[in-house]
Amino acid sequence: MFVEQGINSENKFWKYILGSIFVIGASFLGQMPMLGLLMAQTVFDGKKYPTTDEELLHFFEPNLNLFLLLIPFVFALGGIYFVVRFLHKQTFLSVVTSREKMDWKRVGYSFCIWSLFTAISTLVMCYLNPADFKFNFQPIPFLILVVISTLLVPIQTSVEELIFRGYLMQGFANLFKNKWLPLLLTSSIFGLMHFANPEVGKMGNIIMVYYIGTGLLLGVITLMDDGLELAFGFHAANNLIGALLVTSDWSAFQTYSIFKDVSEPEAGLDIILPVVVIYPLLLIIFGVKYNWTGWREKLTGTVV
Repeated sequence: MFVEQGINSENKFWKYILGSIFVIGASFLGQMPMLGLLMAQTVFDGKKYPTTDEELLHFFEPNLNLFLLLIPFVFALGGIYFVVRFLHKQTFLSVVTSREKMDWKRVGYSFCIWSLFTAISTLVMCYLNPADFKFNFQPIPFLILVVISTLLVPIQTSVEELIFRGYLMQGFANLFKNKWLPLLLTSSIFGLMHFANPEVGKMGNIIMVYYIGTGLLLGVITLMDDGLELAFGFHAANNLIGALLVTSDWSAFQTYSIFKDVSEPEAGLDIILPVVVIYPLLLIIFGVKYNWTGWREKLTGTVV
């Protein structure tokens, strides 16, 4: 079983704390290019140093900004590999899946399902509320965006899944010897990590229901399917298709997307509906396709 793969008498919880610090440090190294360019343009080019998150979001050209935001995840991926292999002495595959090798068909299926839903729901919103969206398509910048997003967004989303649903899920299972507490803790931490996102400032704390709910969905998928493949596909589709289709002046990703949301942000049904309706439906679809059984044991059982 997936979480049991991290159970080892030598895997004390302090190693997970140390490993997390190492991964954070690796990610910080990946921020050096952005900090260097920031200093160069403020010191040598005389540009005003950004003092707010909103100013920082618009400081660089959008494609460059996206590239600089995503590069730290490449460093973090290297950090995770190093920690798993040499600190915990596990195979890297052990924090990815319980299968003998990664099931790319599962990744593709999950990616296609959520990509389709994201694209259709976005187009429906554009049709129903045309005044809220501006056609933003610019061929050359968009093609550059496609290249950057396709290469780096899946790394960003995979790193988040490896940390929360892989590494930390196994770490908390090692500590508490059950499954429900690691599920709740990793989902809550995942949601709270988004607290600094500009969307929270614009929509209010209610959006945390969406972030924590999404973390809970991904945790349930991981435990029921004994691997991260479905979570990889969902998360990559959510961020990649979102970055290509819609941006706004207040979102974390500033991109040359096809559409731009020019409406005044507010938390509404689009925040609550996915968590209470769409996510349960998605679980049913996955459960039927992959013949999931023993829900109670897989989600709340003890870890041996």
